[in-house]
Amino acid sequence: MMSIVQFLPKTELQAIMDLHQGDCIQLHCREDLFQVIGIDDDHNRCWVRRWPLMANGSPVFEVSMQQITHSSKGSKQHHLAKV
Repeated sequence: MMSIVQFLPKTELQAIMDLHQGDCIQLHCREDLFQVIGIDDDHNRCWVRRWPLMANGSPVFEVSMQQITHSSKGSKQHHLAKV
């Protein structure tokens, strides 16, 4: 099985490293900000919660990385959003 590093262009490989726990992101069709709580690169999923936190807490939910439009580190799409 080929590793993702073997066939992704350097710019797309860099996008993988740009998503970190704690980053603020936006999702397709949503203007709200969400904070990344956890990342599962093996299954292309991550767990997020609305940011800023609500007074009684913000529920955490799972999303596909394809739903991420950009993060607080820049306005790049996640590498899987282009697949």
